[in-house]
Amino acid sequence: MIGAADPATDLPDRVRLPFRFDAAALAADVAGFAEADWVRHPVRQNYDGQWSVLPLRAPAGETHPIRMIYPDPCATAFVDTPLLDRAPAVRAALAHFHCRLRTVRLLRLAPGSTILRHVDSGLDPENGMLRIHIPVWTEPDVRFLLNDVPVAMTPGSAWYLRLSDPHEVMHRGKVDRVHLVVDCWSNDWLLAALHGAAAA
Repeated sequence: MIGAADPATDLPDRVRLPFRFDAAALAADVAGFAEADWVRHPVRQNYDGQWSVLPLRAPAGETHPIRMIYPDPCATAFVDTPLLDRAPAVRAALAHFHCRLRTVRLLRLAPGSTILRHVDSGLDPENGMLRIHIPVWTEPDVRFLLNDVPVAMTPGSAWYLRLSDPHEVMHRGKVDRVHLVVDCWSNDWLLAALHGAAAA
């Protein structure tokens, strides 16, 4: 049994979790949002092209769109946004995670755009926070590199990625690449799922 204090330093930089979500239903949720619901990603030094965000869970009390999409590492209370009520398949997917959720966002990268090589500090088990990526729309011409090694993610799969390591994305496809991105606090259940999947 993995204890809650286990920093899980032996996890690899990527783990495909043993979950499978209905990619078509998730895509229908995404299609239901209006262009006005999306916010341009504010960290503009990290990308070239068009990268936008839609907040589904945000720090409690935040109402400004930029602050709602910011995964504030100091925040301790998070609430669902009204947009999540319009995404039943996303809500069903989130119910599979038996851990406390922080921010939940949809991230959309337009064709021809690039997420530049960078690190997201603090997103690792050592700090008690992990990020899960669930691809909704993607294609083979999207190239995600983590530590310079590709991660081939298919729609409906779920991945832990140690994004405190260097990573980048090159989108050379023809349709928007959309990921559901779930930031979690680590707990026994999540660490056990990660270790079990890593050992499989």
